[in-house]
Amino acid sequence: MEAYKKWIRRNKDFVRQFDSLVNNLTWFLPDEFAESEIGPEAVSSTVGMITTMNEYIIETSPTDDHTRCAESSFVPLSLCLTLLKDLETTIEVVAEQLYGEKNKWNLISVTEAVKACIRLVIFRKTGYKMLLQGGETEIAENDSDSLSPQETKRRLDKPRGNGESGISNGQNPGNLQGRAISALSSFGKNAIMQHPQAIMEPPSKVVEKPSLQTFLSEKGIPGGFFVTGEIFFIIRPLIYVLLMKKYGTRSWFPWCISLALDLIGNSILSVTLMSQNSGNNHHLQFSDSEKDELKRRRMLWALYLMRDPFFTKYTRQRLESTQRLVQPIPILGFVAEKLIEILIGVQTRYTYISGS
Repeated sequence: MEAYKKWIRRNKDFVRQFDSLVNNLTWFLPDEFAESEIGPEAVSSTVGMITTMNEYIIETSPTDDHTRCAESSFVPLSLCLTLLKDLETTIEVVAEQLYGEKNKWNLISVTEAVKACIRLVIFRKTGYKMLLQGGETEIAENDSDSLSPQETKRRLDKPRGNGESGISNGQNPGNLQGRAISALSSFGKNAIMQHPQAIMEPPSKVVEKPSLQTFLSEKGIPGGFFVTGEIFFIIRPLIYVLLMKKYGTRSWFPWCISLALDLIGNSILSVTLMSQNSGNNHHLQFSDSEKDELKRRRMLWALYLMRDPFFTKYTRQRLESTQRLVQPIPILGFVAEKLIEILIGVQTRYTYISGS
C-alpha cells in the first residue's frame, strides 16, 4: 500500500488526468452491458471510489518529516462518507433488482441512516462546527477564515514584544542599545524566514473538543439555534426516505415535510448569521467557508423540482412542452430532446436527486 501511495504522489498529474478520462469513458459503456443497469452503475461506483482514494492520497501527501510522522493510518470519517456516496447508487440499483421498487427503500433507509450517524459523529468530533459539503470536507483545527477581517487586522497590529522594533518600544535607534535591539530583531526575522516550520508550527497537541453542554454554555442561545439547524440538515434525508417508504413516491406528505425541514433548518442558521452581521452575536462566528456552505445548501433546494410528485405533476409537463416548442429547430431540437431524456432518466434514481 505504501508503494502505491508513493507512486500516486509522484505521478499525481498523470493520475488526475487518467481518473478524469476513465470517469468520462463510463458514459460510453456498450448498450448490451448497460441493459443490466447494475453493470454500469457498479463500474461508475468503482471508478468513483478509486478516484476518491487517489485524490485523498494526493491531498494528504506529507511535506516534511514532521508531517510524515504525524500521518494517520486511520481512514477519516469524511473519506468514508464520500466513498459511501460513491457507492449508494449501486446500492439502490441492486436493491431495486433484488427486492423491487417498493422494497428498495429498506436498503436506502439503512444507507441514509449510516450517513446520518457518520455526520453526527463528525459534527461532534469537530467541536460542533458546520459540516462543509455535508461532512465530506475536512475542517481545519485553526481556520483563519473564522476570524473577521477586523479581528485579523487587530491580531496582526498587536505589539509583538520588546524585541519587535526598537522604535515602537521607546528605544532610540541612534544609541548602542537601540542598535543592538534592532540587530537582534533583524536576526529573529531572518531566522523565521529561513526556518518557518520551526517557528510557525508548534509541537502538535491534542485539542480537547467541547462537550455539547460546554458548547451551549459558551455560545448561549445562538449556539443552541446553530446546533438545532445543523441537526435538521443531518437528519432531513433519513426522515424523507422513511416517509417515502411509508407513503410512497406519489404522496405529497414526504415532499412537504422534507422541504419544511430544509426551510426551517436553513432559516435558523441564516438568522444566526444575520445576528453576527448586525453585531449582536459575539459568541458564535461564521467563517467565509461556512457562509458559502449555507449558499450551497440553498442551491440544493432546486432538486425539489426533480422529486416526485412535483416532477410528475409539474416539471415533466414543462419539459415536454419545451421539447415540443423547440423540436422543429434542427440542432436545438435534438439537443433539447437528449437533455430532457437525461433529466427524466436521472429523476428515476433517488440517489441522483437526494442532495444528501
